[in-house]
Amino acid sequence: MALSTLLATFLCTIVLPILLFLVAVKLWEIYMIRGRDPTCPSPLPPGSMGLPFIGETLQLILQRRKFLRMKRQKYGYIYRTHLFGNPTVRVTGADNVRQILLGEHKLVSVQWPASVRTILGSDTLSSVHGAQHKTKKKAILQAFSKEALELYIPVIQEEVRTAVTEWLARDSCVLVYPEMKRLMFRIAMRILLGFELEQIKTDEQQLVEAFEEMIKNLFSLPIDVPFSGLYRGLKARNFIHSKIEENIKKKLQDSDRGTSHRDALQQLIDSSKKNGEPLSMQAIKESATELLFGGHETTASTATSLIMFLGLNPEAVDRLRQELMEKVIIVHISLATRANLNIESLQQLKYTGCVIKETLRINPPVPGGFRVALKTFKLNGYQIPKGWNVIYSICDTHDVAEIFPNKEDFQPERFMTKPLADSSRFQYIPFGGGSRMCVGKEFAKVLLKIFLVEVVTRCHWTLLNGPPTMKTAPTVYPVDNLPTKFTRYIQN
Repeated sequence: MALSTLLATFLCTIVLPILLFLVAVKLWEIYMIRGRDPTCPSPLPPGSMGLPFIGETLQLILQRRKFLRMKRQKYGYIYRTHLFGNPTVRVTGADNVRQILLGEHKLVSVQWPASVRTILGSDTLSSVHGAQHKTKKKAILQAFSKEALELYIPVIQEEVRTAVTEWLARDSCVLVYPEMKRLMFRIAMRILLGFELEQIKTDEQQLVEAFEEMIKNLFSLPIDVPFSGLYRGLKARNFIHSKIEENIKKKLQDSDRGTSHRDALQQLIDSSKKNGEPLSMQAIKESATELLFGGHETTASTATSLIMFLGLNPEAVDRLRQELMEKVIIVHISLATRANLNIESLQQLKYTGCVIKETLRINPPVPGGFRVALKTFKLNGYQIPKGWNVIYSICDTHDVAEIFPNKEDFQPERFMTKPLADSSRFQYIPFGGGSRMCVGKEFAKVLLKIFLVEVVTRCHWTLLNGPPTMKTAPTVYPVDNLPTKFTRYIQN
């Protein structure tokens, strides 16, 4: 009698809940698959929808690249899943990604997860559509024109040089990734948002911490309750907005006095005035926050990867220095005078550009982009149902690109040959593609070239932990923060 009671208790407390859970998961899978369009004969992509309601979001957040790699190996270049509250199709490979990127407004439309839209806002360049997107993009592009970039060069040099001097003065190691985020944040605050040095000195630490908190919770479950990721992200965002609002009001006062600055934030303010629209403080704050995210988070990631790859490949550093000597740039720096850098001299640094391209190939800072299907359409034999989210993968597309032999090797010279043909261009998409290609890509290239000029001509460095493990949250970074020892380079 006692044995039967024990068995019944075991079945009720252990086996029955497990069975109910498995049934719930199966019913969830069936329910989600019923979302396919019955008018389309093509099957849904292979894959799984994960747990009820939360899908496979937790696995993605916890495992990141490992999760994505396992999915691709199991299901191929197109597979279905359920992420951030929505059924989702993840897409890899040049031909598939081409159809998504060139299908903007016809097959798909940009739509980031609900947590991203809530934190960054609905009036950002990455979220608006149609004429509003064109107007906002045109205004921001003016801040990244050749003339504007020329004006930014001395500021970038000043900030990078100050940072490098600090690294060389330290006896202990430098944690490269946090230093890069601090450096790129200062540059973005000055150049993109027009903050003055005194403002940055006063608010820098609080802003950096708030921005870290916001970014950490950007991709989270869309649940706004105390202590949730979304709640913490919004609280940090509100602090950032308060500081940006102070700067906007100052700019408006300066504008009334006939003085204005050539930065991206000012361009957005001027654009609103020219279009006769009432100035929306919230819209400007959202756009400024997006600029700050795009203008420093991605460049900090890439600058860190540059230090990593060059630290592991000293022959590439030697070749960089050789190019700088040939272009007479290194002489100016070795004499402790300001290098005569301008857009033309930076464009001559072909191998330097190739080092950046190769770094972006292996470690693109942004792993992909989000879209939503405007109608049901076919993609490589599978149906993509209307209303489902579509994520195109940049990192996986680079991994499977046929035009890059020896993909694991760091070989900048692979880009020294002729430019990619049109038929191959979607095999290399570090800045995305189509009408939503990154508006700040030329700014990023100029910034990263100046960074390399300053670091390579002034420093030797050694990675103290060797090759690091990389994670994505939301941009690529080394889990150990890349501890590095910098010493002064003496030109022979």
